[in-house]
Amino acid sequence: MTGSIISINISENKGERKTPLHEALITENYGIVGDAHSSSEWHRQVSLLAVESIDKMRCLGLDVKPGDFAENITTKGVDLLALPLGTKISLGREVVGEISQIGKECHTRCAIFYQAGDCVMPKEGIFIKVLKGGRIVTGDPIETVFSSQAGAGNKGMVKP
Repeated sequence: MTGSIISINISENKGERKTPLHEALITENYGIVGDAHSSSEWHRQVSLLAVESIDKMRCLGLDVKPGDFAENITTKGVDLLALPLGTKISLGREVVGEISQIGKECHTRCAIFYQAGDCVMPKEGIFIKVLKGGRIVTGDPIETVFSSQAGAGNKGMVKP
C-alpha cells in the first residue's frame, strides 16, 4: 500500500491543534523533534490521520485542516485502518515505524467534538513507535514495509 505525506504537524503543548511544517526530523524511539507528544516513555510516539478522515468532518460543515486533530502526520491514499497492529511502514526514504495503536480513548471532549458532535481522531487515527529515525518532507511517500497478520483482530489494542 502506497500513499503520501500531505502535512507534517507539531505543537509545543499537548491538547492543542498542531502547526504544519515543511519538513521534520524524527528520532528513533522518540518521535518528531519539537513535538509535545514525543517521548521514549510510551508507544504513541507519532500519530497519523488520513486526509480522507478530515474530509468527512469537512462534509459536516466544519472548517478543518491538517493538524487540527492534533495528528503529527496527515496522509493521503493509505487506508490506515486496514493496517493491523505490528505493520511496519516507511515514511520518506529513511524513517520506519511500527503501528502500536489504532484509535484512542477520548478522555475529554475536544473543541472539534463540540463543533461537530464527533471527532475522527479517536476512531480513525493510528500511532506508531519509531524504529528508525530520519528526516521527512511534505510529499514524501508512505509505504507498507511489513504487515503482521498476528496483529489482525487486535484493533484498538496496544501491541505488547
